[in-house]
Amino acid sequence: MAFNKEEARAKVKRRIRKKIFGSTEKPRMSVYRSNKQIYAQIIDDTTSKTLVSASSQGNKAAEKVNKTEQAQIVGKEIAEKAISAGITEIVFDRNGYLYHGRVKSLAEAAREAGLKF
Repeated sequence: MAFNKEEARAKVKRRIRKKIFGSTEKPRMSVYRSNKQIYAQIIDDTTSKTLVSASSQGNKAAEKVNKTEQAQIVGKEIAEKAISAGITEIVFDRNGYLYHGRVKSLAEAAREAGLKF
C-alpha cells in the first residue's frame, strides 16, 4: 500500500474533528493552507454558518511578503474581524496540519491580536 499524503491528512482531520465542535459561545476557527495561500474562517457548528473569514488571497499587504508573514497578517485580520463581531473565545481547528510554520504563526498572531483559545 502506497503512502498518500492527502489521505493521511484526511485521517488526522477526522480524528481531530471528533473532539472539536464550535458552539455559539465558542465557535471553531478552521485553517486551510494551500501551496500559495492561507485561509481562516470562524464557524458556528450548531447553525453551520461561517461567521468571519480572512485569507491571504487578494490581500494587498500579504502579497509582497513570505508565506509565514502572510499567515501572521491573516491571523491578525481574522482576530480583528472576530472581535468586532463580538467573538473573543474560539476553538482552534488546525484541520489536520501540524501546528508548525504557517499554521502556528497564524494562531500566534490571532492570540496576540486578542483572541483566546
